[in-house]
Amino acid sequence: MTSPLLPTFARADLQFDRGEGLWLVTRDGERYLDFGAGVAVNSLGHAHPHLVEALTTQAAKVWHTSNLYRIPEGERLAQRLVDATFADRVFFTNSGAEALECAIKMARKYHSANGEPGRYRVITFEGAFHGRTLATIAAGGQAKYLEGFGPKVDGFDQVELGDDEALRAAIGPETAAILIEPIQGEGGVRVVEPAKLRALRALCDEHGLLLIFDEVQTGVGRTGKLFAHEWTGVTPDIMGIAKGIGGGFPLGACLSTEAAGKGMTASVHGTTFGGNPLAMAVGNAVLDVVLAPGFLEHVRAMGLLLKQRLAEIKDRFPSLIVEVRGEGLMLGLKMNVPNTDFIAAAQAQHLLLIGAGENTVRLLPPLIIGEAEVAEGIERIAAAAGRLEADLRGERRGAA
Repeated sequence: MTSPLLPTFARADLQFDRGEGLWLVTRDGERYLDFGAGVAVNSLGHAHPHLVEALTTQAAKVWHTSNLYRIPEGERLAQRLVDATFADRVFFTNSGAEALECAIKMARKYHSANGEPGRYRVITFEGAFHGRTLATIAAGGQAKYLEGFGPKVDGFDQVELGDDEALRAAIGPETAAILIEPIQGEGGVRVVEPAKLRALRALCDEHGLLLIFDEVQTGVGRTGKLFAHEWTGVTPDIMGIAKGIGGGFPLGACLSTEAAGKGMTASVHGTTFGGNPLAMAVGNAVLDVVLAPGFLEHVRAMGLLLKQRLAEIKDRFPSLIVEVRGEGLMLGLKMNVPNTDFIAAAQAQHLLLIGAGENTVRLLPPLIIGEAEVAEGIERIAAAAGRLEADLRGERRGAA
């Protein structure tokens, strides 16, 4: 049967009926261990009781009023984010792409408000992914996302990650900001060295640029800190977040210092659905859990355990796995074989994994993962690797 949906996704032939914790269950009752979490979205797993209660309680009250009126739960969530981060101001969105659009506009508006409207260009890095809007695909600069959509939106200059000479050469009188992911997710779980982020902060300060962090995938506890940049001691001026903050409900936010947001005055930016009461209730519920004593320590412990066990798998299957990457519960396996083959082999073991650039497989389990689920996941990864290696040996013998 042909689906009426646009064929923009190569969907696996799986239909899930319900979920609980780290498990998803198909309509036929088959259970899958979820190490993808909806691409780092289901930060607290499936059907977390606190999130379910928050959403259903709010659903019985009011769903939407628009931002023409005050939304108390939104003000509360914004204050909690301000209290827990570098930020003074928050703008709520529905997605990461919208959060990054706001960040880009904010950086341009900042310089305009300071009497320099010609400063609008943003330096980004090869391999980055910042969203699917016309501006954010231009920011990411990847040809596969830009092809066929006409002229690339002007205002973005890509440089190779780690090429300091090219980075300095890219800074000119029109440069407004530098935008970077502390860990490139879609780009292959590539961790940016803390020294590099510190150097970017110094460079921005030297040239009067704003530093923007894209923590859409790395944020809200994913690396074992509330936000990944906290590991480095570097403070951005603007930050885009999404995914984990909604725990599965569409929610994003753009956070900024008071100074960076000075140009974002009444009517210069807006959203219809952003910050709606349903999303705000869930966002507050997520923070209730993530900010609770001991939660981030648990993420760090489970991340270390999983990384150690993955290193053991790598040592067992060096013909398949080149490298274990990442921080906390944002981990990647750089593959010697097509990552799609490994993901398919894992799916055959009822384990869900996610692909990424540089032929990498991402592991993004819900942050509530425990030792038993780590052990179960490793067992299935080992089984998938063993099956794939055996198949490859069989193909080689057949070819001979």
